[in-house]
Amino acid sequence: MSESMSDRPVFTEKEALLFHSRGRPGKLAVVSTKPMATQRDLSLAYSPGVAAPVMAIAKDPSLAFDYTTRGNMVAVITNGTAILGLGDLGPLAAKPVMEGKAALFKRFADIDSIDLEVDAKEVEDFINAVRYLGPSFGGINLEDIKAPECFVIEERLREMMDIPVFHDDQHGTAIISAAGLINALLLTGRDIKETKLVCNGAGAAGIACLDLARALGFDPRNITLCDTKGVVYRGRAEGMNQWKSAHAVETRARTLAEALEGADIFYGLSVAGALTPEMLKNMASDPIVFAMANPDPEITPEEARAARPDCIIATGRSDYPNQVNNVLGFPYIFRGALDVRAKTINMEMKIAAVQALADLAREDVPDEVANAYRGARPRFGRDYLIPAPFDPRLIHVVPTAVARAAMESGVARRPIIDMKAYRHELSARRDPIAGVMQTVFERVRREPKRVVFAEGEEQQVIRAAVTFVNQGLGTAVLVGREDRVKANAANAGVELAPGIEIHNAKLSHRNTVYAQFLFERLQRKGFLLRDCQRLINQDRNHFAAAMVARGDADAMVTGVTRNFSNALEEVRRVVDQKPGHRVIGVSLILAKGRVVVVADTAITELPEAEELAEIAIEAAGVARRIGLIPRVAMLAFSTFGYPPGERTERVHDAVRVLDQRRVDFEYEGEMGADIALNKELMGAYPFSRLKDTANVLVMPAFHSAAISTKMLQELGDATVLGPLIVGLDKPVQITQLGATDTEIVNMAALAAFGLGG
Repeated sequence: MSESMSDRPVFTEKEALLFHSRGRPGKLAVVSTKPMATQRDLSLAYSPGVAAPVMAIAKDPSLAFDYTTRGNMVAVITNGTAILGLGDLGPLAAKPVMEGKAALFKRFADIDSIDLEVDAKEVEDFINAVRYLGPSFGGINLEDIKAPECFVIEERLREMMDIPVFHDDQHGTAIISAAGLINALLLTGRDIKETKLVCNGAGAAGIACLDLARALGFDPRNITLCDTKGVVYRGRAEGMNQWKSAHAVETRARTLAEALEGADIFYGLSVAGALTPEMLKNMASDPIVFAMANPDPEITPEEARAARPDCIIATGRSDYPNQVNNVLGFPYIFRGALDVRAKTINMEMKIAAVQALADLAREDVPDEVANAYRGARPRFGRDYLIPAPFDPRLIHVVPTAVARAAMESGVARRPIIDMKAYRHELSARRDPIAGVMQTVFERVRREPKRVVFAEGEEQQVIRAAVTFVNQGLGTAVLVGREDRVKANAANAGVELAPGIEIHNAKLSHRNTVYAQFLFERLQRKGFLLRDCQRLINQDRNHFAAAMVARGDADAMVTGVTRNFSNALEEVRRVVDQKPGHRVIGVSLILAKGRVVVVADTAITELPEAEELAEIAIEAAGVARRIGLIPRVAMLAFSTFGYPPGERTERVHDAVRVLDQRRVDFEYEGEMGADIALNKELMGAYPFSRLKDTANVLVMPAFHSAAISTKMLQELGDATVLGPLIVGLDKPVQITQLGATDTEIVNMAALAAFGLGG
């Protein structure tokens, strides 16, 4: 089983510690959702204004969902007795994990969450600490509590509390694996009532998996449970408890190997190596293997397929197909439960989530998923049983199914009347930047690239290069002096693993070739050969750009130590404009659940009408590359002629140029930004050619583009990615001065993705 944090580490311990300590320690913060700028704001937020909702809730407790955060707040609670695969390390040691879980709730389902670490190992103490928290939260996510205590704790709290109590270590794994299992049964033509399942591992997840399997229709006589002492059979005394006894069967088998003879399915929730190739060979035809041990599976896919080429295999690992990843479940299950104010998460809701996930995997994938599998669009089959974690449809498919099941089973306190509107609301909650970059990352992983990091001696650049390599995006070339790079890497707490190269420009055996190449380009622009030699030997941007231009690297990223304009000037001495294209700067604005492309934010200061049209065409191409259907608004301070002005005329003329070119995307202008982005305001202009709000904004000058995007980034609830360079013959991206390692990785990935060249 797996969540985002449970995959094989691709970083050093020091890096992980730096990640959690850098800046504000930890991973969570509290942000006010209401303005707190004036005395009136403060009076409304606290005294005396707060008295009104207090009195309203006192009269009608259900109004707490309307006037407080309760309806979108989940507590992630543990006592630290079973932290990931690390064991009983106590509640305080569990806090980084619980903070991470809370962050996943926010990232995937826009659920606010707080972590609570309870110093109580005794079952009764823990229950009494949690049972009285109901008024504060809409749901309780229990986490990392050892078995069998976790069974008692969850069952008792569910009886005592009128909000969902959900132990994800049990049910999350059960739900995701069951979805994959349903599809595996379909592919192999098996009847669930006659299928034989063997589960190795009798902890929280193992027991929950078998409970759910029974609820789905498995015959209990065809299910065999094994633990460290062998088969759980009727009459066994050693190592038994009531939860194991519930799955004890009449059988002569006493070992896992004996139980697997002729079995159809292996469920592994135990330890690496528990399933041997010999055991697998003795299973039925087309064996189904869910090897979910964390972090290494009971058998690797390579070993399994070598022993049984006809097998279907899933693991908890992200680097293999069919990942059983809990993040496909708990955020969306709670989302649906919270939105109908469910009293509990019952079996009907779990089965609904299982079926929704299974059905989704059988559908054609959207472009956002397909782009991550460049050249090999994933289709339902043996290597695609479970949806990808970055599938954008998860946010509206799973919660909708869960909410509907809650209503039909009678545990919903606020039924949803318009499910179609609810689906749209859910889609708007999706985090746009994570979606955009996840697609980019997955696509680059399919075709890893060789990327030059020009400022290779800077610590954040080194960290970014290591992350780039560890994420499987390709090879990173650091330009710098080897001793300085290694010393700064040590200070940054990172290891320069294979996949990272260091190139000293002055000592490179290619600098003569690069210098001659640059001289041929610049000899009629006042440069002597020795000038070009000095640029290549001493300036890392010229050297890095020459590597890309001469085919020794695929892409380049720079900008950490130099301002944008200077870096671009240096790059353009070496790299040409792409034939038939225009070099522009675009920024991606990510806000309110949508992505908007803004151009030109970096290159052309005061474009004429023809130039504005070319910018629009280039920006529309960027929108397509990131999975949008471009709808272009040519912006001005006026809308359709009023008030008039010289700049408006240029924008108006640019629209006529686009008319003449007969471009294949929607466009309109001149118009104000408010009209372009607000469908209701756009309704006042029924003649507009835009069928919906614009997702590409072409600014009349880069002053307005640069100013507006930077203001949004600093003052608005928006994320700005860029400016990105588009239209060069080779992929080059320039970060902002002093960019963080995460920002550098994003830019490097975008360059490797081909954006910019």
